[in-house]
Amino acid sequence: MASVADRDADSDRRNVSDLAGVVVLGACAVWSLISGAAHDGRPEGVLLAVLAVAAGYASGRISGALLPVAAPAAGALAGLVLAVAMPDVAPGPRFATPLGHAGATAALLALAAGAACCAAWSTPVPGLRLGLRLLACGIALVAPAVGSVAGCVAGVTVLLCSLAAGRLRRRGPGIAGLALAAALVTGATWAIAANALPDGVIASLRGGLTDRRIQLWHDALRLASHHSALGVGPGRFGELSTTAPQALLPDGRAHSAPLQQAAEQGVVGVLLLAVAFGWILYALWRTPRPTPVALTAGAALTALAAIASVGDALSFTTVSAGAGLLAGWATARPWTGESPGLSGG
Repeated sequence: MASVADRDADSDRRNVSDLAGVVVLGACAVWSLISGAAHDGRPEGVLLAVLAVAAGYASGRISGALLPVAAPAAGALAGLVLAVAMPDVAPGPRFATPLGHAGATAALLALAAGAACCAAWSTPVPGLRLGLRLLACGIALVAPAVGSVAGCVAGVTVLLCSLAAGRLRRRGPGIAGLALAAALVTGATWAIAANALPDGVIASLRGGLTDRRIQLWHDALRLASHHSALGVGPGRFGELSTTAPQALLPDGRAHSAPLQQAAEQGVVGVLLLAVAFGWILYALWRTPRPTPVALTAGAALTALAAIASVGDALSFTTVSAGAGLLAGWATARPWTGESPGLSGG
């Protein structure tokens, strides 16, 4: 009887998180249309990103239920191949080499490492688990070879967080810590854009961020302050920024997801972006999957959030779909059941 009650409770939790996801993603799509209509913007990019996340999440839930080990393992290999074989994930100039091609390479490597570690925690076979962790380690080591130091740092961080997650009995503090980490990185980015940090600190960061990136952030914050309600409209940052057109091959991006969201969609757009990340963490908190799986996926997605705060990783459909896939794998209920030794609270 207790088992039936537990299954019913898990089903209720999943229904709540799924409904919340539908509402949040729907609100993101609707608001991009509203802000775009108000200022003749181009919301197609936002709509494509929302669709990619939703499709990836649904695909992850289905494949994760059928193949809880093979699906994320294959995803890890696919992410690695994309990062190595196609370092230029999308056409356009490389921007800020320390972050890879606009952060997309680093994001793919972080997600690939997270998928490999999730697969490792999902298998009861010790040898296979070790092999998958070695794959995650290999992903981190490959990152410098494709010019992504940030990808190496992110991959190692995800691997260490995954190993540490195996020692935690409760996932709540871990999820809260991940939310705090994402908030700190976003807050630091905002502080740099507003010149709110000491000059010495900003000067020490210029080498990795580049002057042009910081100038783009200044432009984004200026536009956000003048159009705080609706923003200037999706896709219009490149037109109104004074720094973006100065590049040899301008891409029209602020190279910071929260700042570009603030400039193009106003305060509501930023809040929706934060709520979307919060929904993913909530889904991981309520998932019936073992705690190490939930926290590993959370660590990888938090690494993605950090990279997106200082780059334009979320501008690439491949990254958005990969994030949805990883979240789906970590929240799917395998039809074959979980190994008792992997369960977590």
